[in-house]
Amino acid sequence: MQFISSSIGRKILMAVTGQAMVLFAIIHLLGNSSIFGWLNGGINAYAEHLHSMPLPIIIGFRLVLLAMVCVHIWFGIQLTLENRGGRPSDYAVKFTQKASFASENMIWTGTLLGLFLLYHLAHFTFQVISPETAALKNLVPLHDAMVPNVLGMVVAGFKNILVTLIYSGAMVALFLHLSHGIQSFFQTMGWSCDKSQPLLVKFGSLVALVLFLGYVTIPLTIIAGILKG
Repeated sequence: MQFISSSIGRKILMAVTGQAMVLFAIIHLLGNSSIFGWLNGGINAYAEHLHSMPLPIIIGFRLVLLAMVCVHIWFGIQLTLENRGGRPSDYAVKFTQKASFASENMIWTGTLLGLFLLYHLAHFTFQVISPETAALKNLVPLHDAMVPNVLGMVVAGFKNILVTLIYSGAMVALFLHLSHGIQSFFQTMGWSCDKSQPLLVKFGSLVALVLFLGYVTIPLTIIAGILKG
């Protein structure tokens, strides 16, 4: 409890949960990229594989992910309030650099991502937005079985310019949040020094850029008519 009550303890917990979600974002992108056909059966096969897993595993994974999101948000708010109140939240390793737009607006990009996550879940997971195109209501053949048409749902969703703008804007927020958050993780954990920190800053920006480009490619190729259902 003393570790959690300390500023550095909360910062470490926020950093660890943040990087766990970065790992999830990478895996999620790899799965989503199956929409381009590298997997036999495409994204419909990928989605069917996920949903064929035992229900306790699916529920358990979602609960763990939800817990990490809540911890990250809770401590992020606390540390932001402490910083604005003049109470510093020290890093394990000191490193002075000019504040960037991303570092000064972590709370806002994080807030936007939180709101987007709710929208994304309602849209593609629970499928309550545009129910007429919901995958669960439109089955297609796959390997001698009928499965939800995830491809059709995604393509129909991103043909709407407003939906594409929402997703693309959220990915800009993701890029900004991760471009600072990834390098901040190493600094918080004490795994950097004055010489390595500039490289870690570039590494964080590169990872954030790859994720941004990977995610926005899907809606942009759909609305451009390149990727079709």
